[in-house]
Amino acid sequence: MAVTQHAMHEKTGGSMGLPPCIIYKTKADYHQFVPVSLSADKLTVTSYPDVADLRAQGKAAYPQALSGGFLLDNRGIGPDVAFLSITYDAYASQIKTPSADDLFKQLLDNDPLLEMYQCGNRYQYNDILLELNELIDSGKLSDCKKIK
Repeated sequence: MAVTQHAMHEKTGGSMGLPPCIIYKTKADYHQFVPVSLSADKLTVTSYPDVADLRAQGKAAYPQALSGGFLLDNRGIGPDVAFLSITYDAYASQIKTPSADDLFKQLLDNDPLLEMYQCGNRYQYNDILLELNELIDSGKLSDCKKIK
């Protein structure tokens, strides 16, 4: 289903309380590595998942591949994202969630993003992967809110 201009305006406006639809492109392939959030000066891990949080319906919550090298976020990342040198599966298999200091020592890339957009919220799409690919392929990412 194609996204109309009106529908895209509705999508980019987003709604409070609904999960945002975040798409992004990174410098390298980090899709299997755990994302964390860093402070503005990139010296501290400010947010990170519990070891039990990396699964959705029993499966690892990896980002989903889109056209043009973009990924659809399934974790709730933002522009302050960094990636750890540990995979989702290895992280989720730990008994205890590591401390922020321990995670900082495992940073793989503290500035991985090339681009990031918020394209409304996830519940406003009928077929999210198809519609986002159409948006990317048609060159209409300007209809989304550019985050980075």
